[in-house]
Parts: sequence; structure tokens; C-alpha cells
Amino acid sequence: MKFRSGCLGRLAASGSFVALISASAVMAQDQRWVQVEAHRELDMALERAEILNQRLGNVSGFTLPSNWHALSIGPFESELDAFSVRRQLRAEGAIPVDAFVSNGSDYLEQIFPRDGAAPVAATENRPTEDMAVLAAQPEPEPDLAPAVEAIPEPEPEETLRQAQASERALDRDARAELQTALQWFGFYDLSIDAAFGPGTRRAMSAWQTAEGFAPTGVLTTRQRGQLLDAYRGELAALGMRTIRDEQAGISIDLPMALIDFDRHETPFAHYTSRDDSGVQVLLISQSGNQSTLFGLYEIMQTLEIVPLEGERTRRQNSFLLTGQNDTLRSHTVAQLRDGAIKGYTLVWTPERDAQMARVLPMMEASFQTFTGTLPDSAGPASIVSRADLLAGLAVRRPERSRSGFYIDATGTVLTSAEAVAQCERITIDESYDARVHAVDDTLGLAVLKPETPLVPMAFAQFEERVANLGSEITISGFSFEDVMSRPVLTFGRVADLSGLAGETDRLRLSAEVRQGDLGGPVFGPNGAVLGLLSGAPQDGTRQLPSDVNYAISSKAIRDFLARSNVSSGTLREDVVMPPEVLTRVAGDLTVLVSCWN
Repeated sequence: MKFRSGCLGRLAASGSFVALISASAVMAQDQRWVQVEAHRELDMALERAEILNQRLGNVSGFTLPSNWHALSIGPFESELDAFSVRRQLRAEGAIPVDAFVSNGSDYLEQIFPRDGAAPVAATENRPTEDMAVLAAQPEPEPDLAPAVEAIPEPEPEETLRQAQASERALDRDARAELQTALQWFGFYDLSIDAAFGPGTRRAMSAWQTAEGFAPTGVLTTRQRGQLLDAYRGELAALGMRTIRDEQAGISIDLPMALIDFDRHETPFAHYTSRDDSGVQVLLISQSGNQSTLFGLYEIMQTLEIVPLEGERTRRQNSFLLTGQNDTLRSHTVAQLRDGAIKGYTLVWTPERDAQMARVLPMMEASFQTFTGTLPDSAGPASIVSRADLLAGLAVRRPERSRSGFYIDATGTVLTSAEAVAQCERITIDESYDARVHAVDDTLGLAVLKPETPLVPMAFAQFEERVANLGSEITISGFSFEDVMSRPVLTFGRVADLSGLAGETDRLRLSAEVRQGDLGGPVFGPNGAVLGLLSGAPQDGTRQLPSDVNYAISSKAIRDFLARSNVSSGTLREDVVMPPEVLTRVAGDLTVLVSCWN
């Protein structure tokens, strides 16, 4: 049976209480306990105490003034800690719902845990007759051997009761540091609250088992020292130190034993590897808006320090990039707040996985921002080259990059068949994986579907009428492939409504283009797409002028899309689109198509 000892205490005879009050007076007045059970029979109380201690840890038993025996968890330094543990245990169903917090004022003789026999006393405490016998014995011959320094005997390990007593002497900071050390080594995954509840007890037991100690759930003084020495030793080896970068406007804890500050180069503060540690850090600091944030998100995925395999999450005002392969790991976070983009990247090699699993939470918990960003020396990400923006960082390059353009509101892309031939991986704007949906090798066209539906800011509307001979055209494409993060516009005119050999599904253009432009849209004056740039006609026996190029006509494209069950729209309005509007529309619907092997 289980009873609340507080009720039983009121039945105690006043004489018994007076006789034993001195025993309870030794308890600290501010300590609290969680009392869970009370038993009349001592044997039953001891049996239940063993069971509860194995399951919960830190269990003690006391005789009550009524001669019943209370079983409690604790002690705790404050009433708040005790109530926190009680709430957690009750939520887990580990203790009865009527368990309550006690100040221990009615706890008399401690019955559990029970110490073993006391150690043998020193020689000076032996009986007088033994001393007389020793005095009568002859003195031993002196030892003439060289003196050897005596090795001190290790101090005896504490009993459970002694360990509990020494634990009770710890202040709140010391208890919190023990939880932090257990968390550091992966034994504890709850909050650091300095309250040694069942979660902490389980963690202590697990650590004791791993270190070859009996899993009592209460660390002895020596065990606490061993745990904290190991923890502090790792901190020293990592050199965790708070770095406040006034130029970047960032404060963060970094493993300075593994890295050295190198330079500021917008948008990064570079910390390079020290002594071939394999660890690097970038602090991200840049003024900008959501467009700048998204541009940085896309460009950083092309860095060699961000392996392809990993989580990619972009939110309205932040992003997360993780990556891993056989030789490298990285973790990047950035957020946009008050016109400033701040964040960090941690890079390490696989053999440091365990260490960095501990460093990352410390970086995350310590990360703070204040006024100031690195100067915009490189310019906005939308108009500068990748090499200028990411100076000093190795960029992962695709096998080839071509142009393409959105043709519907879900992110379907039309590009050239050559762009996606024999590719292990295909990306749109180097950020979104895509698959080939349909191909026409004769026309040289391919339709791509993004693995995750996209919502483009604009998509193509095709011209349904025949193009006008000699009319001006605008070609949008990534002329320099993946070097630029925005498309380039090239201007020309319609030279013929068919190919040099009379091909009716092609337009001949007078415009000089580059390989990266292939697959891009060809716009008429009204902003409608007249065709897809397919490049110079193939004629191995003749050298054609550099401005002779073909485009697959809009009619041939729409017929191909219809055969492939892909919808497309046409523009029927007879308007002229101003150059500044066409520039914006072209930038919104033109994409970089990359082939990776």
C-alpha cells in the first residue's frame, strides 16, 4: 500500500518526535524532496527502495515519527527544482499522482541507502594490549636498499550514501555543469535546469556504465571529477571562445584552436583551417533584402564546401544548407533581419563528426547579431560575377550549363536537348533538381519537370502568328554559363522565316551568341516568345558567318508540347513591350540549366 507520509506525520506521538528531532535537524532547511511512497514494514520499504532506485535513481528512505517509512527522491536545492521533477515524473507515469514535495522536517533516521561496514581503524586506535605486544617485539633491521618514492594509494570510492551527501553540497552552477558535460558526451538530451530528475539520473547511469562503473545514477566525487576533466579537456582542445566581430556585426562562440581568422571579404569573414584541422568557418554579413538572401542561397550551393547531398530549406527570411560526402561536411544558416543578412557556415572533415556535433549547438546558442555589416564592396549578387562575390572560395562547376525558360506556373522548363543529354543530375538555377519529361531529338528540344513544383515569377507566352521578316529580336540567356547569376540580353533581327536548307520549323537569326545562350527564349517586340535558340546550323564543309544562328519556331515548339501533354499559352495582344519591362520579364522567366556528372 502507498500512503502520503504527510498525513501519517500528523499521527506521530509527540514523544517520539522530540526524541529524534536532533536527527532531522541536520538536514538543510531549504532542501526539498519528492515523497512517492510510505510503508509500515521496514522490509517492504527496503525492497521497494531498491526497486525505485534502480528505476529512478537518487532514492532515499527515512523513518517517520509514526514509525512508518517514507521513500523519497532528492534532495533538491529548491522547491522549484523539486516541483519540476515531480511534474516530469507524474507526466511519465513513473510515480503516483499523490506524490508530493516535502521539506523533510519529519524525516528521522535514514534507512536507505544503507552503508556497509566501517573501514578498519588506524593503528593508534588498537586496544592497549595489542600495543603492548607490538612494543615487546624487536625492531626490524634497517633496510639499506635505495629509497623508492611511495606511490600513494587511491582514495577509496564513496558509498552511495556518501555520494549522495557530496552531491547535495553542489551549488546550482556545479549541477548545471554536470548536466552540460553529460549532454556534451551524448548521454543527456534534456534542458540544462540543474535539477537532477530521472532524465539526469538515467544519463548518469548510462555514463557510469560506459565508463565501467556500477550504474547507481549518482556520481561519486571521483566520477564527477573524471567527467568534468574530460569535458573541460575537450573544450580546451577545441578552444571554444566568444568572438565579437565588430565589422560583421556578429558575436559567436568558435573553436579557435582549430581555425585562424584570415580576412574580411564581403559577404564573408573567413576563418581558415589551423594546422590542417580540416575545420573552416565563414561568418556571413551583408546588407540586402529578400532577393539578396535568395541569391546568396542559390550561389552558395555551388561552393565545393557545400556538398550536394544534404538538406536545402529556404524560408521567407532565412535559409538552411547542409551537405555531406565522403570527404566533407558543412552546415550553413542565414537570416534576413532589418535589412541585414547574417549567419555562419561550419565546414569539417568526417573524422571530426563527433566533435562538431557538440560544437554546432554551442555556435547556434551563442550566435548574436548587432548593428553593422561588411561593406558592399562586391556589389549586389544579382549583377556581379560569382568569382567576385565568392572570391577565395572554390566553386563546384557543372559539366556544362545552358539556358532554358519557364513555360507554365508550376515551373516546367523548356530547353535544348543537348543541354540535358547524358547527365547524372540536372538542376534549374543550380538550386532545384529536375528530370527530363520529354525530348525531341530531331528538333533538339527537351522539357524538364522540377522535382518539387516551383512558382516562377513569370513564364513564357508564345507568339501564335508568323514572325515578321527583319523584325527586331531579344535573346535572353546565360551567355557565360554559370559564371553570372543573371541572364544576359543579346539583340538581333529575324533574317529569314526558314533555315538555310528550307527548314520550315526554324527561323534564321542575325545575332551573335555564345554556347551558354543555347536553349534560351527569343522574344519579339511585344514580349511574346518567337522561338528557342538552337545555335548555328551544322555544316561541316563551310564556315558560316558568326552571326548566323537558328531558333526553333514557336509553332514547332507548341506542336511538340501538345504531343508531350504539356500545356502552353500564347500572346494575342498586339502591343510593344518597353525595353525595361522586357528586361525584367526575361530575367524572371529565363533559367540556368546545368548538367552534372
